[in-house]
Amino acid sequence: MTKDLEDKLAELCKEKGMRLTGPRRTILRVLSESPDHPDAEELHRRVTEVEPGINIATVYRTMNVLTEHGLIERHSFADGRARYEAGGSEHHDHFVNVETDEVIEFRCDEIEQLQQRIAEEHGFEIVGHKLEIYVKPRPVQKR
Repeated sequence: MTKDLEDKLAELCKEKGMRLTGPRRTILRVLSESPDHPDAEELHRRVTEVEPGINIATVYRTMNVLTEHGLIERHSFADGRARYEAGGSEHHDHFVNVETDEVIEFRCDEIEQLQQRIAEEHGFEIVGHKLEIYVKPRPVQKR
């Protein structure tokens, strides 16, 4: 877990009168080190590999608190499961492979500029957005 993310968690707990518990710290660390976007059940499985005593209810409660305060992001892709990623990273968009449920992050300045231009043409200012593009592998071309 980055020092910045850990500091934000500590500050959040202090502001809310919550204890900065080992389980909260472990959950955030495991999520911040995840290369993917796990759902709560997968996150719980990974967390219990590090700290076996953490129950699934603790994971759900912690995810809700951390999402509420912007330390993590919750995504709901086509499969309907809430998936999570640590917040604070540079803005990016997502490809979602409909055959495998794999989520691939990408950034494209041209897309960002196009969205900005279209918003301005319609008299709007973008305050946030999420772009999810559902994909599947192209069929292999036979020669």
